[in-house]
Amino acid sequence: MTVELREQEAVVEAVLFTMGRSVEIRQLAAALECGEKEAEAAAERLKSRYEEENRGMQILRLEDCYQMSTRAEYYGSLIRVAATPKKQVLTDVIMETLAIIAYKQPVTKADIEKIRGVKSDHAVNRLIEYNLVYEAGRLDAPGRPALFATTEEFLRRFGVGSAKELPEMDFSQREEIRTEVEEELKLKLDVDGRILETGDGTAARPEAGEEPNGTMETGETAEPDGEENGPRENGQEEQDHEMQ
Repeated sequence: MTVELREQEAVVEAVLFTMGRSVEIRQLAAALECGEKEAEAAAERLKSRYEEENRGMQILRLEDCYQMSTRAEYYGSLIRVAATPKKQVLTDVIMETLAIIAYKQPVTKADIEKIRGVKSDHAVNRLIEYNLVYEAGRLDAPGRPALFATTEEFLRRFGVGSAKELPEMDFSQREEIRTEVEEELKLKLDVDGRILETGDGTAARPEAGEEPNGTMETGETAEPDGEENGPRENGQEEQDHEMQ
């Protein structure tokens, strides 16, 4: 067999494999840039080769079309593989990110990272890949960041009809989370998550602008407004010099 004939078979094989459905002879002829009779002959040669070598695939003739398909005797093996679902590993990081999106949706990636305290690109991309999260739109803000929300697949997986049916966090759960945060950060928090006491037992200092009743910190005194704060006059400076 000449190189040209082998190449024709290779083209037919590539087209049938890529299309995944029946392909008309005229379409094969267009791919080969030849007449329909020549294209039909190339397809028949390929069909015979598959039969002689008893490959797992076969070439079928369907009226004026050809199609590549799996041999019927191997269907059982194919089903055993196809029936095994792809394992999707939802790690703690991915579950944490999913929970934030579920309860805060629609939410931007920046907001997710602000809550988690770390970059979340990988977790969000994995959730999109698993079809649990999708891009629900864009925020009307500088840069128009993407907004993420949960999908119908998420609802099916977790057995809820809508995001409104997600369980509320009860008091015991809030206390458990607060205890874990205190132990990890060595801070004392109130019921709303505000810092009450640092790890060394000292009270947390108020942040700037939050001093009670507007008082200043110990050791600082406010100077009265007036000329005392301004530069001294020349006469006063000379008097001080004479006293020295």
